[in-house]
Formats: sequence, structure tokens, C-alpha cells
Amino acid sequence: MTDLTFLTATTMVAQIREKKLSPVELTEAHHPERVEREAREAQSAIAEGRVLGPLHGVPISIKSSIDVAGMRIESGTRLRAGAVAANDAPLVQRLRRAGAIILGVTNTPELLMAWETDNLLYGRTNSSWDVERTPGGSSGGEAAAIASGMSAAGVGSDGGGSIRVPAHFSGICGLKPTPGRLPSTGHFPASGGPFAFLGVVGPMARTVGDLKVLFEVMQGPDDGDTCAAPVPVTWPADHELMRRKIGYFEDDGPTAVPWLRQKSAGQFGWQRMRWRTPDFRWSHFAPRV
Repeated sequence: MTDLTFLTATTMVAQIREKKLSPVELTEAHHPERVEREAREAQSAIAEGRVLGPLHGVPISIKSSIDVAGMRIESGTRLRAGAVAANDAPLVQRLRRAGAIILGVTNTPELLMAWETDNLLYGRTNSSWDVERTPGGSSGGEAAAIASGMSAAGVGSDGGGSIRVPAHFSGICGLKPTPGRLPSTGHFPASGGPFAFLGVVGPMARTVGDLKVLFEVMQGPDDGDTCAAPVPVTWPADHELMRRKIGYFEDDGPTAVPWLRQKSAGQFGWQRMRWRTPDFRWSHFAPRV
């Protein structure tokens, strides 16, 4: 029998719509000790033939730096120990309207300031692949939960790699969206001022397809977020992509001008010559005989 906790979110929704799987059954598989009220309501919606959202019945988790009503928002610091969100952040409201069932919030390093996940409130979160290693940070709790099947997908935040690093370390998918595409209202620390163009919230999941669904549910203008884009995302059609021009950088940031490099090298008496690496053709990774 397929492990329900490792189905993709899109597969979960499809099987729920086809009545091959129930939200209650799915929630119990993720959290045997508790069946959320939302799961029972989701089950009733199916029985009554109501319109189902794109995440109907999918169990997800949220980084504990984002407001989820009735759940802790401590951002990994004793300075906020016991802090409980009074309301849902706008993106959480959108996820609920889409039918997602929020199982809980996940661990972070103190004030989200590390590429690992450890704090004095709850201790260290380890990799779901190897407990001797880190899942990354600062959305490491999210990455570990999703990679281990504790939740189907979730939401993290990213300023300097806090979604991308844990996704990479944990073997899942993560997206740092363009600033303003997802409302950051309800995040702590607040994503305002200059930081709004660096720190953003974003989806995390086990597949890119699931990321797209979460992003589409959460994206769009928000009156409470002055930095949110005033218009929703419009996706280009496939035929439009064929006509798009894509620019790319050939260097990694600012580089010294040639004459300055030559002058600096000459001061040390170094011999200068043009050289390119030979084509190794991945010989480093070839089987060794």
C-alpha cells in the first residue's frame, strides 16, 4: 500500500476529488494523535457536493515566524517564548480558503539568523535523511517536516537563502518569489522597509508542481502589505515563451577591469598568460577502475 504521507499534494487533491481518499484519513496518516476539525469539515464538504479548493484536504505546515491563529509564533527566540498568534496571516487565510489543513508550525533558529535550525526553546532540528546532519535554515523545520512526510507542503521565508538552503539540504523544492508577489503581513520579524525587497515568504514542497499550486493560492495584492504587488501574477502562454528573450550574467558580480588586474599582478612580478581549463568531461565523477 502506498504511504499516504509521501503522496504529492496534487495527487492528494485528485484522490480526494475522486473519493479514493478522505481528508480525515489523510490527516490521521500525518498526525495519528489528532484529527483536525478542518479535516472533518473538509470531509463534510465532499459529502455535500460543495465546490472544492485546489488544496482541499491537504495537510500542510507553516514556519513559526508566520501568524497562524492559535499557534505559537516564536521565531525560535526566548524573547517571544509562548507568543501565540491572534489571527491568521493573509497568506494563511488564502491557504485555508483553498482547503489546506494546517497541522502545526515548525522550528527555526533564533530570529531566523542561521543556515541551521537550533534554538534555546526547542533545541536542534536534524535532517530527516541523516540525524547527524542539519536540514539547513532558517526554514529548516519546514524542510525536515516536508522531507520526512510529516506534512505534504508548507510555507517558509527567505532573505539570504532561508528557503533555498533547507530545500537543497533536505532534497525538496523551495521557491523564493519576487518580492511583493506574496503578502508578508503577519511575519516576524516584520518584512517592511528596505528588508521587504530582500526577505520574502515562499512555498516549500516535494515537487515543483506542488510549489506552483501553493504559489498560485497565496499570490496577489494585499491591502495590509504596502510592499505587495498591486496586481496578480499573469502566466505567459507556452507560445509566448517561445518569443521571450532571456538574459544571463557571464560573471558572478563586479569584476576588476583588465588593466587593474594586470597592474596588480605586475606588482608581484607574476607572469601573466591566458589559460583555459581543458574539457574534463566530468572525469571526476566517472567510475574508477
